[in-house]
Amino acid sequence: MGKFDGVLLAADYDDTYYDRTFTISPENRRAVESFMAQGGRFVVATGRSYINFAIQMEVEKPPLNGPVILSNGASIHDFSTGETLWEQTLPEGTSALLEEVCAAFPEVGFEAYHGDQVYTYRANTVTDRHLKRCQLEGIPSEILRMPTPWLKVILQHESTSYLHQVLDFIRVRSKDYELTFSNSVLLEMTAKGANKGLCVKWLADRLGIQPQHIYCVGNGGNDIPMLEVAAVPFAPDDCYPDVRAWGPVILPPCNDHCIARLIEILEERYA
Repeated sequence: MGKFDGVLLAADYDDTYYDRTFTISPENRRAVESFMAQGGRFVVATGRSYINFAIQMEVEKPPLNGPVILSNGASIHDFSTGETLWEQTLPEGTSALLEEVCAAFPEVGFEAYHGDQVYTYRANTVTDRHLKRCQLEGIPSEILRMPTPWLKVILQHESTSYLHQVLDFIRVRSKDYELTFSNSVLLEMTAKGANKGLCVKWLADRLGIQPQHIYCVGNGGNDIPMLEVAAVPFAPDDCYPDVRAWGPVILPPCNDHCIARLIEILEERYA
């Protein structure tokens, strides 16, 4: 029996577990491996899609011992078995809604995720940076020619305030979507009920983890739903202002091995 038997730690990937130098630090690796060796279940909850995170599994080989929550909670995939355990696609009518959005906001662009493909409309500098970081190629397409269903859409613009207008525009027209910022220039769109928090709860139930032993850490607005289900929520010191204002326990910055520090806190909590 290990001290962390029955304990679940769910971590955001980019700018939390995977730092701003585009790696998982040796300190974070050692801490996660020790946590798992003592019986803990460590899972990743990321905005990245299956094809995107599959690259990380091949190249970065992140230590983890549970299924991965993908696409901001639109999918749960077990990379150890190759099985998709849960998936929720965007509803019918999303293409038509985005036609309306893009007509009203002529500067906004987006990525749409269908299977292993990423389709782009009005790719901009944000799109280019995002696809480069994710090592993906976008396929330019007119909206109504993109194959559906989509797991998620990422609306993109250099201005956060512009994207807030887009968010408000969508919310007035439909209640069928989760709309969250993964960072200041990426507005993520998934089906209602497809978020990291509900997926963490789903995984905890599947793994037999009690609510008082669920811990979550993340830096972006899309992480708040899973911070809400944690017994103790955590965030790196360089998290986004809305996350800090929400009130998590603040860890060192991402590049200062925040996951390792979180596990030190759990070591003390379960001593």
